[in-house]
Amino acid sequence: MQPESGTTHRTSGRQKREEGIMDEPMPRLSSQELATEGGELLPDKEVLSVLDLFVNLDLAIDLAAPVDLAVAANANVAAPIDAAASANVLSIGSTSGALADQGVLIDQHISGDAIANAPQDATLDQSNDVVDTGGTTTGTTGDLGGTTGDVGSTVGDTTGTLTDGSLLNVNVDASLDADIAAPIAGAVAANANVAAPIDAAVAANIGTVDSTSTAIADQTAIINQDLDGVTAEATAAQTADISQ
Repeated sequence: MQPESGTTHRTSGRQKREEGIMDEPMPRLSSQELATEGGELLPDKEVLSVLDLFVNLDLAIDLAAPVDLAVAANANVAAPIDAAASANVLSIGSTSGALADQGVLIDQHISGDAIANAPQDATLDQSNDVVDTGGTTTGTTGDLGGTTGDVGSTVGDTTGTLTDGSLLNVNVDASLDADIAAPIAGAVAANANVAAPIDAAVAANIGTVDSTSTAIADQTAIINQDLDGVTAEATAAQTADISQ
């Protein structure tokens, strides 16, 4: 179906007008017009700051922690250890044997006194502090400038006031006074007999054929432990006078 002749003429006319606009030379500024143009340097970086933060913190801490500890002990400790290990790894026709034979005779006797005394007398005076009165935390937003005026006025007023100072000013003035006292007294007294005979034997065949692995752990332990007339006494006496 052929298009109508009127549509064809309208399309070619619009194309000619667009081509004519593109062919027109762009206007350029003359030397006099360029001379009338002006520029202004940007302000320094700190002037363009968005946040102005000032913090004044007064901190006073009195910390006292006297510690008194006493430990008394009577102890007998015996720990004989016997171990044997044998292994065959990736071997054929090999024999691995481990034998750990242990005979232990332990006699432990304690006769004595274990006395621990931890007397503590602490006098703490934390009442002579002089602390300034804490201020308040204030946050104010900067002035965004005056009125914008009519449509014909410039925006120089608004831009100038934004760069004159910070957009947000925060002033923090805080004072903190803390008095901490923790007197600690401890006493430990013990009488102990400890015996720990250990006997171990390990034998292993890994990845072997027709191999023999033997582990024998024979242990004989005779342990005699006794406490004769022993005394275990722990005393923690604390006197604390704290003024805050």
